Amino acid sequence: MIHRRHFLNLSALPLAAQGRVVRQAGARVRLALNAYSFNEPLRAGAITLPGVIEYCAQHNIDAFDATGYYFPHYPSVPGDEYLYNLKRKAYVNGVTICGTGVRNDFAVADGAKRQADLTLVRSWIEAARKLGASSVRVFSGLKTPDGLSTDDVLKWMVPHFQECAEYGKRHGVVVALQNHHDFLKTADETIRLTEAVNSEWFGVMLDIGSLRQGDPYAEIEKLLPYAVTWQLKENLYVNGKEVPTDLRRIKALIDKSGYRGFLPIETLGAGDPKVKVARFLAEARAIFGA
Repeated sequence: MIHRRHFLNLSALPLAAQGRVVRQAGARVRLALNAYSFNEPLRAGAITLPGVIEYCAQHNIDAFDATGYYFPHYPSVPGDEYLYNLKRKAYVNGVTICGTGVRNDFAVADGAKRQADLTLVRSWIEAARKLGASSVRVFSGLKTPDGLSTDDVLKWMVPHFQECAEYGKRHGVVVALQNHHDFLKTADETIRLTEAVNSEWFGVMLDIGSLRQGDPYAEIEKLLPYAVTWQLKENLYVNGKEVPTDLRRIKALIDKSGYRGFLPIETLGAGDPKVKVARFLAEARAIFGA
């Protein structure tokens, strides 16, 4: 673990194997669904998390990433009865709850706010354990505060994530950092943070739609050794322009890297999510055979 007193010169950190995922060789993926695909109907109450699980079962989707925003009383964790009923709903329908997630911000200068978000992450790590979910998605933060540098923020952000990873280890839950074109904009920035945290219980949720600088496929390839889960989106950004994702290129990168695990899809934008998810799912199955 990198303690605060040893964290003054981040640029001196060796670019070794810290944060890289060690797994059995050979790529193998199973398609999953991220709850954000149903963001509008979930927020409007037109569908519930159990309803999305039913949708997964109807479309033979292997797993479901049940984002915390859509649970009753978020950011508080609902009672065990709700969690266990949702877990049973998924189990009897053959759907794995592979993850959940929160909306934290560790880039703010206010230490009290960061501590509140540390508590938020810990509480949802416990919820993930109860749900049988293997990961909790977290963010770095929205932006570097005015008057501070990236290194200033990392001096407190890295220890915060180390605390999260240690808490995840205690509960058997991996903490998955989503690159989100916010405080972290590039693969190199995401890798730098991941390697500094340096924990087997901390990895990257590879969000292909948030890599908006440089060649997105080159950025994806850089992040693959650190990926513990994904957000596979319909579109990504090339030279600042949103274009359809080339799923064949994504599969080639996965095959090359040997990623094994769930590949959650996330559809965005206007349109009926039931239709949009079904369409993108068919496209992904045609390429990945999952």
